[in-house]
Amino acid sequence: MATQSLSHQNIRVAIYARVSTTNHGQDPAVQTRELKEYIERRGWRLVGEFVDIGISGTKEKRPELDRLMSEAYKRRFDIVCVWRFDRFARSVSHLLRALETFKALGIDFISFSEQMDTSTPAGKMVFTVLGAVAELERSLIVERVRAGMRNARVKGKCIGRPAKTSLDQDARRSIWEAHNRGGLSLRQLATQFSTSLGTVQRCIQAYQPFSA
Repeated sequence: MATQSLSHQNIRVAIYARVSTTNHGQDPAVQTRELKEYIERRGWRLVGEFVDIGISGTKEKRPELDRLMSEAYKRRFDIVCVWRFDRFARSVSHLLRALETFKALGIDFISFSEQMDTSTPAGKMVFTVLGAVAELERSLIVERVRAGMRNARVKGKCIGRPAKTSLDQDARRSIWEAHNRGGLSLRQLATQFSTSLGTVQRCIQAYQPFSA
C-alpha cells in the first residue's frame, strides 16, 4: 500500500468529517481536531480537509465526500483518515465499495475511533470481514425479495409486467433497500432477484419508505 514505501514526512493525508446538524452540540471541529492531532503525532502531512455539514448519513450525495473521491482518483493523497466509520459511510456496502476503490488506487484508509488501518494486517482482516458481511447482507435481501414474490404468487397475484407492482410491502421494501445501497444497476438487480427490469423499476418507484 501507499504508506509502506514513503517516509513519514512524505505521506499525504486527507481527512473527512461529517455532522448531520449544527444543533445539539454537533461540531465538526470535534472530529477534525482529533484527526489533525493524530496526523501530527504520526509525522504525516495534512493535504486536504473535507467536511460535510448538515447532511444526514443516509444521503447518497454529499458534496465534500464526492469531492474527496474525485481527488482520490487524482492521487492527491496517500491516506484517507476519518473519525468513525458512520461519519464516512452510510452502510456496510457503501464502506466496502469505497475501501475497494481506495485499495485499487493505492490509498490507505484509517478510522480513528475504531483503530482500523488498512495498511496493517489487522486492518486487512477487517476489510475481508466487511466483504463477507456485505455478501451476507445481499443474500438476505435477495431471499426476502424471492419470499415476497412467492407469497404474491400464492395469493394469485401476477408477477411480470402489470400496470402496478404486485409484490407485497416487504418485497418492495427489500428491492428499494437493495437499490438504495447501490453497487448494482437496475438490470443487475433484476437478474439477481430473478424478475424483470420493469418490475424492479416499479418496485423502486412505488415504494415510499417514509410515507407512513
